[in-house]
Amino acid sequence: MKQLLLIPVLFLFLNNLSAQNLQKGKVVVEKFLAVYIQGNRGGEDPLRRLTIYLPPGYDNSKQRYPVIYYLHGFLSNDSLMMAWFHFNDLMDTAIFRGHIQPMILVLPDSDDNFGGSFYTNSSLTGNWADYIAKDIVDYIDKKYRTIPDRNSRGLTGHSMGGYGALKIGMLYPEVFGAVYASSPATLDWAADFTVNNPVFKDMDSFRNEFSSMQITESLMRGDSDFIKKFYTKLMADLARTYSPDEEGKTFLSAKMPVRYVGDSMIVEVEVKKKWEANFPINMIETHLSALKNLNALKIDWGRNDEVAHIPITCLRFSKMLEANGVKHFAEEYIGGHVNMQGGLDGRIYTEMIPFFDTYLKFEAKQN
Repeated sequence: MKQLLLIPVLFLFLNNLSAQNLQKGKVVVEKFLAVYIQGNRGGEDPLRRLTIYLPPGYDNSKQRYPVIYYLHGFLSNDSLMMAWFHFNDLMDTAIFRGHIQPMILVLPDSDDNFGGSFYTNSSLTGNWADYIAKDIVDYIDKKYRTIPDRNSRGLTGHSMGGYGALKIGMLYPEVFGAVYASSPATLDWAADFTVNNPVFKDMDSFRNEFSSMQITESLMRGDSDFIKKFYTKLMADLARTYSPDEEGKTFLSAKMPVRYVGDSMIVEVEVKKKWEANFPINMIETHLSALKNLNALKIDWGRNDEVAHIPITCLRFSKMLEANGVKHFAEEYIGGHVNMQGGLDGRIYTEMIPFFDTYLKFEAKQN
């Protein structure tokens, strides 16, 4: 009986001992001037923030490390991602348990005035793809002990960040060797994300009444419908990113893919084509060599994602990759948009981090 009573005490002792032995990494928050955002016409701040995780022992070694670049989603930023998912705790625990080898993790702030940048080069809002692949990578490689090679750089992200990981992975295969896209959004038209979304009509009614920076405040004030607010900002941001008005004189300084005359919708064909040219699914066939040059590519999504187009378009994207002979991993899991991401049983810890431990190149250990 005494032996049985001692079991819980022994468990608590071992658990506390493990906690005491857990070495913690360091989180550094910095700001730097992004050359590829500087001088944009859309009023976006080129002074950008970076949240950087450095693994345990970084300050006391000469070792060089691979880097994971994590891209946040729409209406978010680097600090919110760190607060929500506690990346530092996940990385510390994974390293301590031997789940992964020590790595650097970088979370860039890619938020813009309308809630996102979609990691896309725009003549209005700045070159956000170059900001990730050139500005940030160059800054991190110069300041920290990285392994400055594509085979030691991983790119990942969630939602808008998953979209960005796929797009930038296709555009800059010489920079990133492995890509993991989690619940990537707006890969293609489907379900909630179509020209038939009612917010286009709502926004069109404000065309001649508000300046570009007043639109989101005016449409959202007094409206308790979060979904409407979300899609209003989303479509406004995409228009400023994909189809900016070069003269800057139109509504939002951008052109919409549809307009309305009364209740009749008129599709602006050329503008719609500009949007579609930026959808990752339509980039596959023109970037096959880049996709096939990746050391590893994975996409995953929740079957019950609240953003209805994501499961549809992720499966569609994977099937197109398969049809074009692009080796990749694709997984649908039971879950929603965010609920399966965090914690020690979440996909960041169980899937994303180990993926990069497997497919990034580490520095040879010194004896």
